[in-house]
Amino acid sequence: MPDSALTRKRIDVATDYFRKIDSGDPTIVDIMTDDVEVYFPKFGVGYGKAEFMELAKGLMGSLQSIQHDLDRMTFHVAGDHVIVEGFESGVMADGAPWPVEGRSEGRFANFFRFEGDLIKRVYVYVDPDFASAHKERFLWGDHVRMAKA
Repeated sequence: MPDSALTRKRIDVATDYFRKIDSGDPTIVDIMTDDVEVYFPKFGVGYGKAEFMELAKGLMGSLQSIQHDLDRMTFHVAGDHVIVEGFESGVMADGAPWPVEGRSEGRFANFFRFEGDLIKRVYVYVDPDFASAHKERFLWGDHVRMAKA
């Protein structure tokens, strides 16, 4: 079983990652290894802090704001991995708020792998169509099931 102090530190670092994303804090790379590996849908896989910042710049350029609901995050720890499930919301660059009622819930999952207390890898699993603008991808028409939060 992993050291509980290190596990707590890793959960704190993962939480800090979301705070830094929400505020657009460029010091986010300080909690990552130099060779961090990143994945985001439609971006693919990137390597190193510069490619992480390229991903962040592209994502943040499409948004006015993003907010992760820290109180509703669930953390799962397995060895050097911390998996986070949660909810996010925000406003697109064009002013459209998300998630969209009846279409999405703003759910995401991030898979972190740590080296010590630094993020070595972060894979983000989320629908990058935050504002639910891709109507052709709603294969079930107006019938949408929303989970009870």
